[in-house]
Amino acid sequence: MVWVALCLTFLVPALVMMLFWSLFPTPDETPRWRTALAGRLDRLARRLRRERHVSIDPFLALHVQERLGAVADHVQELERDPHTWALAERVIASQLAYDQLLAEACRMAGVEVQPHAKGDPAERFREEVELASRGWAW
Repeated sequence: MVWVALCLTFLVPALVMMLFWSLFPTPDETPRWRTALAGRLDRLARRLRRERHVSIDPFLALHVQERLGAVADHVQELERDPHTWALAERVIASQLAYDQLLAEACRMAGVEVQPHAKGDPAERFREEVELASRGWAW
């Protein structure tokens, strides 16, 4: 009985103080309430942000593919002819039109269009690869 009294006298207050001090985070760790709240808000956001599958008209997708092919052919034709008047401006305008069609095709295929500078060749290549992996051809 003496042991029980000693345990209750020393261990219970120590446990209570340990639990109380665990509520206060150290400067290196995030408070537990904030972590728990962030997890709940993240789950709520995922539930609200569910992907809605929108069916896309296949003829519209085919039209975009044809336009992509036509603009790509036009850019290649411009690059082959060095004597075209205002060649640089025409190539730049054609590439920007190609980029806009590529972004539209990405939206149709469900590829994320990342913000980038106009005419960014790395982003253009990424979008082309993503579309090709989803079966798009032009």
